[in-house]
Amino acid sequence: MDFHGIDLNLLVAFDALINERNVTRAAARVGVSQPAMSAALSRLRTLLGDPLFQRSADGLLPTPRARDLAIPVAQALTTIEAAMLSPPVFDPQAATATFKLGLQDYPTQILLPALVEALQRAMPGAMLNVVAFNDRDAAVDLLDAGLIDAAIGVAPTGTDGRIITRPLLRDEFVTIVAADHPAAAGPMDLPTYLAFKHVLVSPEGQLHGIVDQALAQLGLQRQLALTVPHVFAVPEVVARTGMAATLLERVARHALAHHRLALCAPPVALPAMVFHLLWHRRSDRHPAQSWFREFIAQQSAAIE
Repeated sequence: MDFHGIDLNLLVAFDALINERNVTRAAARVGVSQPAMSAALSRLRTLLGDPLFQRSADGLLPTPRARDLAIPVAQALTTIEAAMLSPPVFDPQAATATFKLGLQDYPTQILLPALVEALQRAMPGAMLNVVAFNDRDAAVDLLDAGLIDAAIGVAPTGTDGRIITRPLLRDEFVTIVAADHPAAAGPMDLPTYLAFKHVLVSPEGQLHGIVDQALAQLGLQRQLALTVPHVFAVPEVVARTGMAATLLERVARHALAHHRLALCAPPVALPAMVFHLLWHRRSDRHPAQSWFREFIAQQSAAIE
C-alpha cells in the first residue's frame, strides 16, 4: 500500500460516505461538491484496491473491507480532532520539564531564591536552568537561538515583533554610603553627593549610567572611581572604602542586612527601572511555557 497517497481529506470523505451511504449527502456533510466527493471515492478505491461501496436501491452499500475500516477510521478522526482542536491540558504537579531562564543580576538576586522555592512546590518535576546575561540585547540572541525559553531583564533596544515583553519588576534608585560616614547622618544634597567617589554598576561595560545622564542635564559630573559589571561586590566595596553607590532599592535594602551601610535618596531625580519578562513568539502558546511565564509573573508580583 502506498501510504503517501493517504491524506486526512480522504479519511473524512470515507467517514461521510460510510455514514450517509449517498455521494450527494456525503459531499454536503463535509462541505465539498458532489464531483469532489466522487473523486475522493475514486482515489480511495485505487488506494485500497477495493470498490468499498456498491450502488443499490437503498444507496451505497459498504463492502466487507469498508465495514472493517469504518470504526478504526472514525476513531482515528476523533483522536485527531481532539488533538488538534482541544486545548492541551498542562498539569504542573504531574509534569516533568526543564525550563531555561535567562537572568540579569537584579532578578537573580531579588527573584530567583523565592522563585525556586515556590517552583519546587508548584511543579516538583521541574528543573530550572539559569543562563546569565549582561547586555540587554543578549537576551534576544539567546531567545532567537533557542538557548533559553524566557528571560528577565531590562527591555531590549529592539525586538522586531518576534520577542514578546511583559513588565515584571519595578524599582527605584537609592544611594548607599558607609554607616559611619558623616554624610550618613542627614539627607544627601548635591554638593555632598558630588564630593564622593562613586561606584558605577554597568552590566554592559559603559563608563556612564542613568545618574551621569541626569547630572549632565544639570551641567554636573560626578567622580567615578570604580565600574563593575555585577552588583554583588558593591556593598562591601562601599562599606570598606567610603565611596558611594547608587543602586536599585531592593538590592540596597538586601545589603543592609549584611553590611554597615546607610541608605538615602539620591539628590537628583532618577527614573524607575523596569525589568521585563521576555519570550519568543514561537513559544507563546506552548502550554508548559505559558504556565511557567504566568508562574514567574505571580512570584514577581509577590516581591515587596
